[in-house]
Amino acid sequence: MPVSDKVLLEAYNVALRGGTGIATYVKNLAEAAKSNGYAVDGLLHSNSKLDRDDALLGEVGFYDARNLKPSQFALLIESNWRRGIGVPLGIAAQRLFSSGLIVDSGAASLRAVGIFNRTYVARLFMDFSRFHFSRYGCAARLRLPEKPDLFHATQMIPLKVPKAANIYTIHDLVPILLPYTTLDDKRFFLSAVRHLCKTADHIVTVSEKSKADIIALTGISESRITNTYQAVSIPPELVSESEDELSRVIEKRFGLVYKEYFLFCGALEPKKNLSRLLSAYAESGSDYPLVIAGPLGWDYEEILERIKDERFAGRPVAGTASRPHRMVRRLNYLPYTHLISLMRGARALLFPSLYEGFGLPVLEAMSVGTPVITSNASSLVEVAGDAAILVDPLDTGALTRAIQDVDNDQDLRRELGIRGPAQAKKFSAEAYKERVGALYRSVLGASP
Repeated sequence: MPVSDKVLLEAYNVALRGGTGIATYVKNLAEAAKSNGYAVDGLLHSNSKLDRDDALLGEVGFYDARNLKPSQFALLIESNWRRGIGVPLGIAAQRLFSSGLIVDSGAASLRAVGIFNRTYVARLFMDFSRFHFSRYGCAARLRLPEKPDLFHATQMIPLKVPKAANIYTIHDLVPILLPYTTLDDKRFFLSAVRHLCKTADHIVTVSEKSKADIIALTGISESRITNTYQAVSIPPELVSESEDELSRVIEKRFGLVYKEYFLFCGALEPKKNLSRLLSAYAESGSDYPLVIAGPLGWDYEEILERIKDERFAGRPVAGTASRPHRMVRRLNYLPYTHLISLMRGARALLFPSLYEGFGLPVLEAMSVGTPVITSNASSLVEVAGDAAILVDPLDTGALTRAIQDVDNDQDLRRELGIRGPAQAKKFSAEAYKERVGALYRSVLGASP
């Protein structure tokens, strides 16, 4: 194995409070690269300049509350300045010292450092690289104390490491294909995608659908783009509880009854199609509540108002007639351990998204044997296979009927619970390790 080769992963999302789908992607990618024998380092973001002369002060500064929650006025002044001149001298990254003295609070930034062999920090590199590209039409240079053999940007960011192989993951083209569902700067996004597809050593994506979209948009040669898919690897301790134990956990932690609630996981944003989901759920007449688990995204005000709809108020949950519940409940960001428990205990996962580059919640639900209703659109068809009920996400009536079918048919739920784990095995950590290893060896010119 190429143990001497060093890989640097851009890991901006890993340290974000609350986590993101890309954060999960980075963690899985780091594990896959390590298992192929690569030395894996990470690039994290800082809002403030860190002390370069005193390593301990640099470390303290990274975790300082003033860095985690900086002055928005100061950032605005800096952004306006950099927007005009970019970063012609490059973006400097420094090694983050790990003294072991910082008390572990469970914060994402603390846990992020532990993922990598070495951690580098670059100030505002996401913003500065965007400003530089908009000003000069080329990727900003990342200056490092030690050059990696391969730099892998885990999202669409115009940043490169000179004299290293540079590859970029483009998860999907949602800002272009569904411009009404995002607030992204479409001009920047399209220009950056086209530029990276011309100049990168390789482009990575996470589904055959996204790969086809990127080829159609940019004309990139099929030999220069690879679909690695994603992976799910749920720790055994999170799925080892018996049904009785899990039932007690769900009752105490969430006030829910095992297998007597539906679940949606994801941010509240237009792409997730929650308005149609709420309509379909209301029309289904189910006696079981719908739990919406996820942070606020954008354009969510209507969804929050609809959750308060009187049709969803005051009905008792089946099996708990003595205690009324709201029929639609929203839970904000949950730790991964809580989310998996909630997913295992659900009657079904409802995920009728308009478009997904991959659709990790579908894979996670199938892997723990929870029935899934999802869209017959984008990559979700690839992920779900024949192990889920697929519906047109624009057809509220079809979604209503699917909810009713799963709700009322125990045999169907049992069958989907058997098919799900079998389908999920196609996206195992071992299969992902092989795909990532083949990709990195190809880019670095190493023999298999």
